[in-house]
Amino acid sequence: MLDAVALWITGPGAVELRPEEVAAGEGEVVVEALWSGISRGTEATVLRGGVPAAEHDRMRAPLQAGAFPWPVKYGYAVVGRVIAGPPDLAGRTVFVLHPHQDRFAAPAAMALPIPQAVPPGRAVLAANMETALTIVWDAAAAPGDRIAVVGAGTVGALVARLCARLPGAAVTLVDTNPDRATLAAALGCAFAPPEAVPSDCDLVVHASASAAGLATALAAAGEEATVVEASWYGDRAISVALGGAFHSRRLRLVSSQVGKVPPARRARWSNRRRLEAALALLDDPALDALLTGETAFADLPAAYAGILDHPGTLCHRIRYR
Repeated sequence: MLDAVALWITGPGAVELRPEEVAAGEGEVVVEALWSGISRGTEATVLRGGVPAAEHDRMRAPLQAGAFPWPVKYGYAVVGRVIAGPPDLAGRTVFVLHPHQDRFAAPAAMALPIPQAVPPGRAVLAANMETALTIVWDAAAAPGDRIAVVGAGTVGALVARLCARLPGAAVTLVDTNPDRATLAAALGCAFAPPEAVPSDCDLVVHASASAAGLATALAAAGEEATVVEASWYGDRAISVALGGAFHSRRLRLVSSQVGKVPPARRARWSNRRRLEAALALLDDPALDALLTGETAFADLPAAYAGILDHPGTLCHRIRYR
């Protein structure tokens, strides 16, 4: 048995560090955490108790403990070093879909080695990159497309970066925060506030988790274009204007969710292959622009709510060593 400490959400807006005991079973590794990443939108929803009762099972993180709404040990972006386990993983730096915890056991199959070209501190973006990759697949983004991404959070920014790397694609990142113009430039995209959103787009991705953002996305779509809804609203109800020109322009509103590989790839792509691809895509120094802060794990309970509430937060890292 090894001693460990984990972050638990214990009530609305309440978190605490709790002691854990760690022991590796058959086919498991023990990982000593180096970094974890906060997924701001989802973790904020969990912290306020906003996961709908009907979605409690589907929204479980892969190695979550406890149950929604509380108490729950939640998170899915840890980078660490294997200190016990199979010889082929011993000593390696890996990414694991695990909650915020300084030392833990996990199935060896879930410990994915980080590519040598990817710094461990950037690898905390892997889960968000997996989501972004799924969104781009669902969107069927293509070279030469005129693309708008509404909402410059971590996932929206990653979608914009992937689309910007398509040959000939013209990508605009749209956000209410004018400071995101610097981020857009770092990612190779144009920037626009909502009132200047480009029109007649071939593809629009909405990732702002707001009714106003969705209205902006629909306004940006061209004739017979696709709008991909990448936001997750939890238990919040929003209104969407499906009157006006929505039908006459024959727009398509499509959902995207990372829980499953999209149907067109499901026969060939396992979840592991997709996550491995996401890790490889992090070999991109431009993505360091998404790392907006860092907190020591011991200080996380006092800082957690503020990190989630701060409008400037993109990917905030937790430092363990």
